[in-house]
Amino acid sequence: MELLQRTSHRPTPLPDSKWLMTQRWDHLLFMHFPVSRDLIQEHIPSPLELDTFDGEAWVSIIPFKVNAMRLRRLPKIPFFHSYLELNVRTYVKHQGVPGVYFFSLDANLLPFVLGSRALSLPYFQAKMSMSVQNGAIAYSSIRNGKTRGIFQATYRATSKPFTPATGTLTDWFLERYILWTIKGKTVLQGDIHHEKWQVSEAEVDIKKVELPPFQTGTPLYLHYALSRRVLLWPLHPIKSATSKH
Repeated sequence: MELLQRTSHRPTPLPDSKWLMTQRWDHLLFMHFPVSRDLIQEHIPSPLELDTFDGEAWVSIIPFKVNAMRLRRLPKIPFFHSYLELNVRTYVKHQGVPGVYFFSLDANLLPFVLGSRALSLPYFQAKMSMSVQNGAIAYSSIRNGKTRGIFQATYRATSKPFTPATGTLTDWFLERYILWTIKGKTVLQGDIHHEKWQVSEAEVDIKKVELPPFQTGTPLYLHYALSRRVLLWPLHPIKSATSKH
């Protein structure tokens, strides 16, 4: 696959194993909020370490749509290749390597939610909708069950797309290719790959956002991305660890 030949932008090398799944992510909004280091540290399990930019800690909320999902060497599965997703993440390191840690991932495709939860990813089933009209994306997510989780907003790009310069805060936010989660006393790592992000400045009209564990307030930075093809590798254990929780 040609995408695997474009790797010079990555801060970490590609995994040695073969990718498992491919998706296309569409109409992404990146909402970035500064948070108290002391507050967020309480929610990050060891041995993951909080990653900061110039000493500042951040949480990001990211609504988008997944399209054209399929497993390696297999065609798209009818009714199982497209869904909406909403991520709440922060920025961490493990053994000096940068990545992300998810507080929650909401989706409206129940089989995907159940399968991901079995792998110890914090997915939640939600009633979700997205519509695009005249460049504005209206997005709604209301989590099912007793766990609180609401996101309702309309967003749009306000500039031409650009490639963030290496070393800038925007580049630090976006160019992350590893996630970690904890299962029992084991650290699990997931890897992804895509081309370097091209984003636009954005604006958002927030109607309601309640996504624990933080009351995020007003985002300090906003970015919009039209689309990216992504490759995903399976989660795999990397070492034993003792979680704080």
